[in-house]
Amino acid sequence: MTSPPLRSSTTLFSFQPRRRGSSRLDLNRGGFSLCASSVLNEEKRNLELGGHVGFDSLPDQLVSKSVAQGFCFNILCVGETGIGKSTLMNTLFNTTFENEEGSHYESEVHLRPQTYDLQESNVNLKLTIVHTVGFGDQINKEESYKPILEYIDAQFEKFLEEELKIKRSLYNYHDTRIHICLYFIAPTGHSLKSLDLVTMKKLDSKVNIIPVIAKADTVSKSELDKLKIKIMSELVSNGVQIYQFPTEDEAVAEINSSMNTHLPFAVVGSVEDVKVGNKMVKARLYPWGSVQVENENHCDFVKLREMLLRVNMEDLREQTHARHYELYRRCKLEEMGFKDTDPDSQSFSLQETYEAKRKEFLVELQRKEEEMRQMFVNKVKETEAELKEKEKELHERFEQLKRMHQDEKKNLEEKRRELEEEMNAFNRRKVAAETLMGQALQGCSQQPFKKDKDKKK
Repeated sequence: MTSPPLRSSTTLFSFQPRRRGSSRLDLNRGGFSLCASSVLNEEKRNLELGGHVGFDSLPDQLVSKSVAQGFCFNILCVGETGIGKSTLMNTLFNTTFENEEGSHYESEVHLRPQTYDLQESNVNLKLTIVHTVGFGDQINKEESYKPILEYIDAQFEKFLEEELKIKRSLYNYHDTRIHICLYFIAPTGHSLKSLDLVTMKKLDSKVNIIPVIAKADTVSKSELDKLKIKIMSELVSNGVQIYQFPTEDEAVAEINSSMNTHLPFAVVGSVEDVKVGNKMVKARLYPWGSVQVENENHCDFVKLREMLLRVNMEDLREQTHARHYELYRRCKLEEMGFKDTDPDSQSFSLQETYEAKRKEFLVELQRKEEEMRQMFVNKVKETEAELKEKEKELHERFEQLKRMHQDEKKNLEEKRRELEEEMNAFNRRKVAAETLMGQALQGCSQQPFKKDKDKKK
């Protein structure tokens, strides 16, 4: 069988006068531009192949390339200390991860990422588990979610910086963006805490959230059903967007739509092997019996593992890149001055955007420099005014002290003059007294002489 002949187009290119604002390719030949609109507007032609060509192996090539490159998956575990985050991770991946026991006395929330290389069959997985150490242990819990938001944004920022590099290496780049957030809800109480609602509301635009009820074996089955209904109603009423398993693919639409009705998952984790009947299973052993982790009548652990790892792992990775990262990237580029253009407007130019942003930056820098200069001048004037005021106060103080000194000097002069007058008066009295005493002594000495004279006579 021979393939039908290709249809030829007689008007592949045409020369038309150049219009202002046109996005056609300019050949700079007498003001004309090359127009390929007839090619773009031509309908696609469907051809029948005469035999096997071989491009149907493209999916197999993609699979081989992806398997050789390996995969990465990053899980963020948010929950209070001791709620069972590490135990659930060990149970999910059927191994024992290295993890330090958390303390209830952390002054602030710390995020501790740990990366592991796992292999199953011929598939390599670079798994990163991020624990929130000290979450919910502070007295003031208002800012407990901020370190988590900052960490998620920091991973987006690293990926964006790698994308904007001139020489990129996205092929072997270790992607640390968070693909899923498992939010652990304590089974104590009949509703969500205010911290849970605030944190999930802040995180829902940054990461895929799957709420899980931890330590579900501490609640009876009837109370657990009521708690699930209460949690979902509170999430809906507060506008919290949690991750919904996709139902577009017919292969997984039925199971995903069924699993969406089971959210939040009530899970139990355990790494202990307990003999139940004739087989060993993962379970928690109590005096009254055992809670089997992989028994769907006891908890939703199997549902969580099925949805998280076996069915929707690639969708979680895709949603992280196509939804959450694109939202962050768009907002970040808009802050940097980049913007999309309409098809009818002028084409987008990185150079023009850079120049415009540079001019804007220089104008802003000049404005800030002028503000700093004006602030410096005002500060100098204020300082000069303060110095003049202090100088005036010092002069006034000096004049006051000078007047006080003069007054004291005047008082001392007056006291000195009074003392001199008193001394002069005292000296005059002393001289008078001495004169009188001398006269008295002289008179006394003459009187006995007269008596002796009289006796001789």
